[in-house]
Amino acid sequence: MSNLIATTDSEINQEISHSEKPVLLYFWASWCGPCRIVSPFVEAIAQEYEDRLKVLKMEVDPNPEAVKTYKVEGVPALRLIQNGEVFWSHEGSITKEKLKQNIDNSFN
Repeated sequence: MSNLIATTDSEINQEISHSEKPVLLYFWASWCGPCRIVSPFVEAIAQEYEDRLKVLKMEVDPNPEAVKTYKVEGVPALRLIQNGEVFWSHEGSITKEKLKQNIDNSFN
């Protein structure tokens, strides 16, 4: 079982502020082709990093407030957040290896 958590505009602030771990926030859409490629990678990261990373998944269309707050201009979009601050962001398709590399570099 992974720690991939679906969240919404009304839950996002609590999910992030109460997290003792850094948060990977994944923005996606059902109509997004590249999201279908990236989603399995995010799910794998949620499992592989569950001891040191909280992974949240948010659909963009029903959650415009978070999209605005995190300045999402395209999907898929990823934000690494620690102590309420975004310290890494990416938009567009990404390989699992590149995602892992960015996460690992952010922890060091």
